Amino acid sequence: MSDYVRPYGDTTGDGMVQISFTLPIPHDKKAEGAALQLAAKMGLDPAMLVHAKQMGTGFTFFVVYGRVNHLVNLDEVTVVERDYPLLAAKEVNSTVRANLRRKLVVVGACIGTDAHTVGIDAILNVKGVAGEKGLEYYRELRVVNMGAQVTVPDLVAAARQEKADAVLVSQVVTQKDAHLHNTREMSAAFRESYPESKRPLLVVGGPRFDESMAGELGVDRIFSRGTTPREVASYLVHALSSTAAKEKKK
Repeated sequence: MSDYVRPYGDTTGDGMVQISFTLPIPHDKKAEGAALQLAAKMGLDPAMLVHAKQMGTGFTFFVVYGRVNHLVNLDEVTVVERDYPLLAAKEVNSTVRANLRRKLVVVGACIGTDAHTVGIDAILNVKGVAGEKGLEYYRELRVVNMGAQVTVPDLVAAARQEKADAVLVSQVVTQKDAHLHNTREMSAAFRESYPESKRPLLVVGGPRFDESMAGELGVDRIFSRGTTPREVASYLVHALSSTAAKEKKK
């Protein structure tokens, strides 16, 4: 039997949701009417306008509250589950020593025009995020953080120079799907520059990525919002240890 749920607002199962959007029209009564018409076409019935504010010249931001009749079938929800053990720092270090017998080299950057380094710094820098140390804290990892607005050719060159085992790319800018275009460009460049058996792991992250798109974008793993340094470190040693084990068997 399928398990269905309905949105919750004031009381369980009332179907109430809140949405926000921007319309390219100045704020006036007609703009508010247009926002309510759009909300109605999206299935909100009744729709209530709770906030409207002029955004620059000729744009208005809206928040609308209303009821939807849609149900969510939990049996049809698909997500990317973590398929590797979550390790402590000591376990990460010991696994690297045992399987690679050298330091694991990670090169990280924000590519294209993306200048938002908060995400990549949270994963790489020793201070980490939310009380969890970044990859620089791990003794058996060597981290090269290239910072913001790094071109793809420069990233490939740095990965080759540093003999990177993994390349971590953060993308926050998503206008016109820039994060997707940049990721595809990066993936193609690495595949052109490396034999498949020598290519470093390609890992991307950012709040707007769909974790199920790794294969489509040509990368090994996608991490979305809320990812911690420990999760990334655990994935890296899992993936690289698995590759090393396969090489030994050949």
